[in-house]
Amino acid sequence: MSETNKGSASSRGLSSMTANDASRPLIMGIVNVTPDSFSDGGQHSSIDAAIAHARQLVSEGADILDIGGESTRPGANAISVQEECARVVPVIDGCRDLGVTISIDSRKADVMAAAVAAGATLINDVSALEYDPSSLNFVAESGLPVCLMHSLADPKVMQDNPSYDDVVADVMAYLRGRVEVCEAAGIARGNIIVDPGIGFGKTVDHNLLLIKSLSAFQALGCDILLGASRKSFIGRITHEPEASKRIIGSVAVALHGAQAGARILRVHDVKETRQALEIWRAIDNASF
Repeated sequence: MSETNKGSASSRGLSSMTANDASRPLIMGIVNVTPDSFSDGGQHSSIDAAIAHARQLVSEGADILDIGGESTRPGANAISVQEECARVVPVIDGCRDLGVTISIDSRKADVMAAAVAAGATLINDVSALEYDPSSLNFVAESGLPVCLMHSLADPKVMQDNPSYDDVVADVMAYLRGRVEVCEAAGIARGNIIVDPGIGFGKTVDHNLLLIKSLSAFQALGCDILLGASRKSFIGRITHEPEASKRIIGSVAVALHGAQAGARILRVHDVKETRQALEIWRAIDNASF
């Protein structure tokens, strides 16, 4: 990418997102263009359905659309670059007129590049730029912001008896190391977002400890993304097997994240999350 494009990309990225109302977290609406999503069972797997869903999320108050074409649920299989691009690129192209930040949820540099060419201005990588050796240089050269997520292993095996010495310290150390690698590659710390990876190689207790300790991740000097929406730990605690019926539990986690300093909340249920945040902020700002 040329220096001119690099500067332009950066100006459309994290700086434009944080120009929004800083008194509440940004809401990242999830658009899964996959036939095997844990949360919606492939309900939005067609291009037209995904675009319609994205537009609905924006009408409900999403600040960011996170568009992904490869499922990263526990046990999921990887797909080819070609198949992933065929899923996400037309959807990104169909959403670029919506006036919100578009994020590409991918582990592959070639998919990231195709998505950016189509209009994405944020990279969200569940492997923290480790899965594809080319992704680190691509993000550095693009000048775009990137979200680095912690995962104990590949999605195919990540839930096979996950263990830590100290889950909060271990995840913190991993993310600190990845931030340092990114900075060494030329990615500004101000363009790095960190995500503790709720549900990615963690037990219920691991997830709860990470959420409880979320504010500690501010020590990394990066914005924090929390993505816990509809995940299985909520179902196990509430005895709700259907992901689509975990909205209230998901909103409860989102509110805790907001209080703990999360800058971005990645959610399926934008309208409900936005309403809860508006009430939380109104109560917080009330005066006599």
